[in-house]
Amino acid sequence: MFTRREALIGAAMAAAAAAAIPAFPALAQPAADISALPRQKVSLVAPPFVHEHDQVATGGAKVVEFTMTIEEKPIVIDDEGTTLRGMTFNGSIPGPMMVVHQGDYVELTLVNPEANEMPHNIDFHAATGALGGGALTHVNPGEQVTLRFRATRTGTFVYHCAPEGMIPWHVVSGMSGTVMVLPREGLKDEKGEPLRYDRIYYVGENEFYIPRDEAGNYKTFESLGESYADTLQVMRGLVPTHVVFNGRVGSLTGENALKSKVGETVLIVHSQANRDTRPHLIGGHGDYVWEEGKFANPPAKDLETWFIRGGSAGAALYTFLQPGVYAYVNHNLIEAAELGATAHFTVEGEWNDDLMKQVDAPRPIVIN
Repeated sequence: MFTRREALIGAAMAAAAAAAIPAFPALAQPAADISALPRQKVSLVAPPFVHEHDQVATGGAKVVEFTMTIEEKPIVIDDEGTTLRGMTFNGSIPGPMMVVHQGDYVELTLVNPEANEMPHNIDFHAATGALGGGALTHVNPGEQVTLRFRATRTGTFVYHCAPEGMIPWHVVSGMSGTVMVLPREGLKDEKGEPLRYDRIYYVGENEFYIPRDEAGNYKTFESLGESYADTLQVMRGLVPTHVVFNGRVGSLTGENALKSKVGETVLIVHSQANRDTRPHLIGGHGDYVWEEGKFANPPAKDLETWFIRGGSAGAALYTFLQPGVYAYVNHNLIEAAELGATAHFTVEGEWNDDLMKQVDAPRPIVIN
């Protein structure tokens, strides 16, 4: 059923799980005593929104507590009613974004309800050791587990489900999200000057592989298990049927468009857990962009399009200067226009003729 690569990854996870608890605990380096650290419980919110957080840390390190419940459910992914047998963190695609500061401890309780079909876990790209925590968080239906890791590096980092032998299927079925680890003093430009944002939005890009029947219509399945074989066959062709932002075609357009105002600075965090992508804000720019998502590196400036590697998250800061509708797209325009990778920003404010003005309205061509 599984490919050789999946089997090798599964073997590595099993070995890491066995090694995670040493045979001679006395040889292991003891964890720091964090009993005196303050604890903060955070209620996660569904993307594109992000839970409240300080941009500059106050006080010392703390333990930030999160709880995520795994939901397996059918999800309609376009206006035609195409249905994905989805697997999600907290019911959303992508999973919620978590924000902490460098030096804080992330403490996550991962809940796999008994009604689910599948085992799950979580691999934090921000964490160190045990396959990002994947080897220590394996939960069957009806179980929960708590993992704590220290956020030692700043930046935006993907997390995703990584169960033995089923990693690609779980990821392309919706199980990924992002952790943002801010510097304790906040974001800075290439000169070390502080940068701040008025709003933050999280755009998670996913590609889906929906099987078709003999007539070319998308199939609907009654369970995850029933969908597996056909979905795997489509996945191995490496040709997605949908490429979307935040779980479905049009999820961030129309009434769900992202809001801003002229003069506001917006931080856009963009993740793709599986494929490369090229975000572009039509009519705007990336004033400061951390393409690789790592705040210890100076940001690039004034980018027209930026590159997010598969398996990573990046961040772009932009101050809107004109009102109107801005399309935010994957600038593989086929994927944007034909497969669904498009969002909209609607920006309120006064128009600035000095930045752009229509000198003459369209009129018939005059031939002299």
